[in-house]
Amino acid sequence: MAFADLSNILWRGREMLELLLFKLEEEQLVLASARTRWLAHATREVELVLEQIRQVEVLRAAEVEVVAALLGLPPNPSLSALAEAAPDPWGKLFAEHRKAFLTLTAEITALADANRDLLTSGHRAVRETLLTVGGAVETYGPRGGTVTTGVRPRLVDEAM
Repeated sequence: MAFADLSNILWRGREMLELLLFKLEEEQLVLASARTRWLAHATREVELVLEQIRQVEVLRAAEVEVVAALLGLPPNPSLSALAEAAPDPWGKLFAEHRKAFLTLTAEITALADANRDLLTSGHRAVRETLLTVGGAVETYGPRGGTVTTGVRPRLVDEAM
């Protein structure tokens, strides 16, 4: 029964990783389309999936300990160690889960890095635009008041 329980938890973990990948792709579409109105919602959905993954991970860790004890393995074995020690069909199934986890993790990492790059470039573009529009730097003068250095460009030519 412990092998089946662990397998079910691993399936749930795979489903959660696939859902995370989907949510990261949604987030990327929001970022790429500059629909910042929906960015907070997309980010919140990613956070909710991450919380579900954490919960599944706690269940997985507990069940791995049960299976490891049945197989005579030391505490906290890797999934590959479980796959090698478990009898068929469980060993093959655990090896398939491990392979799927590695693939999904690589895809999630690549997508998260791409989303981070989009966020960084968007932030940089907004900052440069604000500096262009503002044109000057505000700081504090000797008497504690705000002092503007340089002339601020205007969006509309007031000479017209």
